[in-house]
Amino acid sequence: MRFPVRLTSRRAGAAIVGAIALLALAAPLVAPHAVDARFDGFLNAPPTVPHVRDAAGGWHAPFVYPWILVSQLEQRYEQDRASPVALRWLTGGRLVQSSGDARAPLLWLGADSFGRDVFSRLVFGARVSLGLAFLSALGAVVIGAALGGVAGYAGGALDDALMRATDFVMVLPAMYVALALRSVLPLVLAPQLVFVLLAAIFTIVGAPFVARGVRGIVRTERRLEYAVAAQAIGATALRSLVRHLLPATRGFLAVEITTLVPAFIIAEATLSYVGLGFPDPVASWGTMLHDASSVRAFADFPWLLSPAAAIFLVVLGLNLLFQQAGVPVYNESDESVRNLRANSHPV
Repeated sequence: MRFPVRLTSRRAGAAIVGAIALLALAAPLVAPHAVDARFDGFLNAPPTVPHVRDAAGGWHAPFVYPWILVSQLEQRYEQDRASPVALRWLTGGRLVQSSGDARAPLLWLGADSFGRDVFSRLVFGARVSLGLAFLSALGAVVIGAALGGVAGYAGGALDDALMRATDFVMVLPAMYVALALRSVLPLVLAPQLVFVLLAAIFTIVGAPFVARGVRGIVRTERRLEYAVAAQAIGATALRSLVRHLLPATRGFLAVEITTLVPAFIIAEATLSYVGLGFPDPVASWGTMLHDASSVRAFADFPWLLSPAAAIFLVVLGLNLLFQQAGVPVYNESDESVRNLRANSHPV
């Protein structure tokens, strides 16, 4: 018998999610440019590469070379190695900027088809997309767990009524439900109102899936000895549900979060694609992917697909972080573990 410490993957997941969340929170500092800043001479420009050695082999503080447009039709650029531009650190409320933004803007992930800095839009868009996805997932989990817990514990007519209501939402494709709910609202809305409305819509769409799973777990757990014993010693229905039964669903709820968050990110992207999401000046991963769909991003401008890579990292981090949710983790330093290991036989 062995009790391995399974924390490496969870720490890796926490590091990935934490790093992306930190970039989102520090967006005004780490982004070299404003989210709507445009550089007309750098449409679809490639990423700017920092250097510390010049063309003659001399060493310098970090600098960049300006991009020169050599083909308007192909939107092909080359570096002007005769005119290095120094980087400025911690000036103007930014971590790093180019000292010559007009002719050599600092574009860590290149520019989009409007000449906007992709990296700046990516970190500012993380605030919108991740905030919307996590808030919606949290709302769906809270409401779904409450409905499913009550239905599974009460049973009878209340259970039937709540489950029929969830069936009504689940029988339809979730994306079509979101599209239908959003389409009945005014098309032109303030970005803050769009955020609140989309969060409410996603919560309504996601809660039934959580409720069905929680209801099944609670119905099973309430028949077990520990739940029956809690009722026998006088625990109220609310205490039994909150203190004993709902904690048994934490593994399922963790898995639901890992599926709902990317689903809501994609849902926001879809709504933005059809013109029902955030307006164009607002940076979100959905609007950025919509812009990338209008060009041959994968073949010619792969940096425009950075929001897709960010979504992948978020999903990977969440899966690593929650993959062992609900499974006890033992520490090799615990005295009880050491004693049990000493008196056990290898399997």
